[in-house]
Parts: sequence; C-alpha cells; structure tokens
Amino acid sequence: MFIRRIAVVGTGYVGLTTGACLASLGHHVVCADVDEEKVKRLSAGDVDILEPRLADLVAEGLASGRLSFVRGATAAVTGAEVVFLCVPTPMGVGGVADLAAVESVIEEVRELLGDGCVMVNKSTVPVGTAARTAELLGRDDVAVVSNPEFLREGSAVDDFLRPDRIVVGCDQQDAAEKVAALYSKLGAPTVLTDAASAELVKYAANCFLAMKLSYVNALAELCERLGATISDVTEGIGYDRRIGQAFLSPGPGWGGSCLPKDTAAMLQVADAVDFEFRLLRATIDTNTRQRQRMVDKVRLAVTGRRTGSLSQVRIAILGLTFKAGTDDLRDSPALAVAALLRQAGADIVAYDPALANRTRPELDGVKVVDDPYEAAADAQALVVLTEWPEFRTLDWVRVGEAVSRPIVVDTRNLLDPDVLRRAGFDWVGLGHGG
Repeated sequence: MFIRRIAVVGTGYVGLTTGACLASLGHHVVCADVDEEKVKRLSAGDVDILEPRLADLVAEGLASGRLSFVRGATAAVTGAEVVFLCVPTPMGVGGVADLAAVESVIEEVRELLGDGCVMVNKSTVPVGTAARTAELLGRDDVAVVSNPEFLREGSAVDDFLRPDRIVVGCDQQDAAEKVAALYSKLGAPTVLTDAASAELVKYAANCFLAMKLSYVNALAELCERLGATISDVTEGIGYDRRIGQAFLSPGPGWGGSCLPKDTAAMLQVADAVDFEFRLLRATIDTNTRQRQRMVDKVRLAVTGRRTGSLSQVRIAILGLTFKAGTDDLRDSPALAVAALLRQAGADIVAYDPALANRTRPELDGVKVVDDPYEAAADAQALVVLTEWPEFRTLDWVRVGEAVSRPIVVDTRNLLDPDVLRRAGFDWVGLGHGG
C-alpha cells in the first residue's frame, strides 16, 4: 500500500472519523478546523463526539505521529498529495445543499495545492459538485474526485474500517485509482465510476433507506388495523435476500443529520431536471405523518380517544436523540414528537442517557432530567422514543411506583411487553393488532 500525505479539512463527524481512520491505515494525516479551541482540544486527544472507538483512534494517531491537527485549511494542505473536503453542507433554502463552506475552502487553498494533488469531496454534495469544484479550482493539474461517505452514527469507525463498498468517482482514471488505493488495506469492493454517478450513489442509498423505513411504518399501521403483528411480518419478509432484515423496525419516524437532508436534496435534483419523484415525496410525507400518528397513539392510550385532550397531562419521554449510541439531536423524530405533544398541551419531562449529567442544549418546553425515575415521577404516560438498550433494564416495578398511571407507549417496540405487564403496566407498541 502506498503511504500518502493527506489533508482533511473539517473535523466534524465525517472529517474526524475520516482523518483518524486514514491515519490508522498508515497514512500521514493533517486535519484542519477553523475553531482554534477545538484544534487545541483535539491535539490533546480530547474528542467531544460520542462515537465508539473514535477517541482511541485519535489518541493512537497522535501517539504515532501520523495524525495532527492545525487551524485553517491553508496550514493543512501544504505538501498534501490528497485533500479531503469534509466541511458541513447543511440544508439550505428549499432543501438545496448549502455549499458555501465547500466553496470557501476551495477559494482559500486553490493556489496552494501542489502539482498532481487530488481534491476529494467527502461531504454529501449535490450531483454536479465535482464539476463545479473543478471549475472553481481552475487547475488542470489538480484532479477532483467524488468519494462519498457511508458512515452511520454510533458505528462510524466500524463502517469506515469494514465498509460494504468504496465508491470513487472521477473522469481521470489515475486520480480515481490514487484515491481508491488509500483504502486498499481494507479489501472492500470498489466502484470506480464518473463523478456524477458517485455523487448520486450517496443520495440514492439514503433515499432508499428512508423509503424502507417509511414503508415499514406504514406496514405497522396496517398491521394494527388488520390484527397482524409487525415483528412477525418483518421477520417473514426479511429472510428474503432481496429485501434483508435491516431497516425493517418501525419507529416514530426517521431523522438525523443525513436522511432528511438527503431526501430533500434528491427532490431538488429531480425537480431541476423536471422529474416528479412521487415515490420519494410520498416517503417524506409518510414520515411527517408518522410523527403525528405517535401523538395520536399517546392520546388514545391516555384518554381512550384519538382526539382526547392532553392539556396539562404529564408525560415522561425516554430518549431524545435521533437514535441510540449518539448524542445527536439534529432532526430527531423524538424531538418532533415531543414538540407535537407540547403543542397539544402536555407537560413534558424527558430523560436521555446521552444528555444526562452534561451540558445540554435548551429544548423548548421540554424539561430534561438526569435520571429516568425522576422523569417517571407522577407521569400519566411514558413514551419511549429512542431505542436505548438501557431502557430494557430499568426497574419497572420502581418505575410503576413513581408514575401516576402505568401506561407505556413504546414507539420503538423496544421493551418486553410481558415484563411491563408483570410490573402492572399497559404496554402499547407499534404494529400490534387486536
């Protein structure tokens, strides 16, 4: 394997994982960020992202001398053979990805890149960004490659080091092979294609996963109406190798930093070429509806009617992050459901393991506490919104003594209904008819 000098611009979730993992593969990596205090913390091995194994990899990279951190892209790119752009591309007006950070970095470093350097778009960017990057660079001697990331929060390091595939897009074969060679030690299937196709792969993958999640949520509602059991239905279809078991668990809706942004961006891509992507639009609409459906289930459980009043009803929420294993609240369906419950007049107290005993963001109308039993005190219903495994091992007898009414609305089908019922609770899950 060829050892490369690599610059990674951006030390957010994708950038830090990329830099630390590439260093673990033997490359020499310099990571840049505009935040001087963050650079100091990272240089001392202080990682504030909740991600298994990431802090260990950063510490190993620093100790080996293969990983370092600097302030500003200018300091990082000098002498680099490959430059990874891992800066934020947030959702802009109308769902279009905001490329201001990408364009700013290009402007900053374009005159500093060495002859034969390769610039890699690692951030999720719209189709055509590689071509736009090349245009902004104005350098025939610097190739632009699209190399999308497929990292799941909570398992990003494992996803990087044990990937399902590596996708590299570029019209210049030598540049594509140079980037693909960075990952050769991993032995993963590699797709070499044009830049536009590589850019589309990331959106296509996330939109497909979103469709699968919306489908299973709709299927769960159908099970409730037909008297079927969603877990048996998904087990039955999941053994079909064409379908698979992944992303077949119903929940309060999909969210996080990727799926909402990427589905919106894909709609923009489709609209730009006058293609009405009805299936994707229905996927998004189904997801929006799912959040309201969770509120209706709480209404029914508490009042006996789907239109019953939740005014001044104390509800304990278990889980606020968009998924277990992360402290990320971005586009969390749990927060969306909590907001709808607040709009309905409910009094919300919440507990989340990732937010306990640490500085927390201000959450409008939601009181966050550091103990699940404190959250349960005097609650007229508990609502499980994030699939944290520790909720299974709560002392449910103790919880039952704390609540004013023993009702659990389990929007993740996380808990064992028999355990709950033995503790005196009414358990309401998703996709359980009859």
